[in-house]
Amino acid sequence: MEMNQVTLPVKHMEDAVKFYLTLGFTQIVDTPHYARFSCPKGSSTFSLALDESDYSNGAVIYFETEKLDSLVDELVQKGIAFDQLPTEQRYLWKEAILKDPSGNKIKLFWAGENRLSPPWKVSKRA
Repeated sequence: MEMNQVTLPVKHMEDAVKFYLTLGFTQIVDTPHYARFSCPKGSSTFSLALDESDYSNGAVIYFETEKLDSLVDELVQKGIAFDQLPTEQRYLWKEAILKDPSGNKIKLFWAGENRLSPPWKVSKRA
């Protein structure tokens, strides 16, 4: 299997679309209640669904880039606010943390080989 997409709830579609376009994603579906984007690299997509109810989204969406530091610098210059600038983590990933206009938590990161093969990787199980 391959993961196709994740759908995030958003309160204001126009603000959310503008935000994700600023991050560098390509919009491939545009409706008043649903938007879908492709990632700049690879074949992954994600979408936004309008949800004006009171909701709490505890999920975190991760986008990986080898050029993490330069991407964050570029986004800061474009006015994107970060809760955490790129920081080395104990689990061997470098992460920057931000939130979209609806409060969805996003981590931009670079893990390299440690994403699929960390030193504590378990043996294959049946």
